[in-house]
Amino acid sequence: MLNFGLIGAAGYIAPRHIKAIRDTGNELVCATDPHDSVGVLDRYFMNVRYFQEIERFDRFLEKRRRGPTDQHIDYISICTPNYLHDAHIRMALRVNAHALCEKPIVINPWNLDALQQLEEEYDTNIFTVLQLRVHPALVALREHLHQTLKDKRHQVELTYITSRGPWYHGSWKGREEKSGGLVLNIGIHFFDLLIWLFGNPALSEVHLRSEEKAAGYLELKHADVRWFLSIDTADLPFDPEPGIRTTYRSIKIDDKEIEFTEGFTDLHTKVYETTLEGHGFRLSDARPSLELVYLIRTSPPVPSLDTGHPFLMPWRGRR
Repeated sequence: MLNFGLIGAAGYIAPRHIKAIRDTGNELVCATDPHDSVGVLDRYFMNVRYFQEIERFDRFLEKRRRGPTDQHIDYISICTPNYLHDAHIRMALRVNAHALCEKPIVINPWNLDALQQLEEEYDTNIFTVLQLRVHPALVALREHLHQTLKDKRHQVELTYITSRGPWYHGSWKGREEKSGGLVLNIGIHFFDLLIWLFGNPALSEVHLRSEEKAAGYLELKHADVRWFLSIDTADLPFDPEPGIRTTYRSIKIDDKEIEFTEGFTDLHTKVYETTLEGHGFRLSDARPSLELVYLIRTSPPVPSLDTGHPFLMPWRGRR
């Protein structure tokens, strides 16, 4: 059994990590969050030491590091806002714990270089959560594609619309300097997925980029991709039902819809299992999509012409 600490216990994603720690047979020893709405801890563990101030959490980690071996914190799970990931990873490494960090692992790709040096300095590992890579339907798709990639170049259309209310823009997620913007905060999993399926990008065009939506075109090693991301409810191809149906995700490969709506329930647990078995996702796995997203975030939009996503055309893709 391994000992875990967790940073960001009051956040949206934390319960998935807490459940994964329990389901993999490990112990959550301590947690921190500046917001004290952390009753979710009792759903999975009854003896978690909670610290509202991260300085006191850090002191507790250091005390455990200097204590008996069986009290050491082995892993620290990081579920905090994107702009804090780098600092919290460094905290984990300083107390000789491995870091398991939510996506995106950092906002800017050059931050990975310093983290890689710290891994070597502290002899610890940094892992990230790329849960689409363990989705059963997508794993099967990748195996199938790798059998056919040499035979043809695929045409791919990615559409991801997830409705967000006004709260989004009032939170850290709506601030570019804290979240990396829509393309990073919402899109990083899908760009990682596309690279994982079809290889590294050779060309990227940005056709639209705003606070609520973005679109563009990619030429990957084995596919041409038209992509569209949005948090604008008006872009949904159906009437939203709060709490029931507010998200539309679609990947079409050569005009064939790839169904992966189901199977999301325990993906974090699968990521934890993979990590603890020694096959977790490392900095090198995260780098290609971070570099691509940074390019998308900083490239000026150009006219879509013949490479634009259908949702950019006013007569298609809308209710």
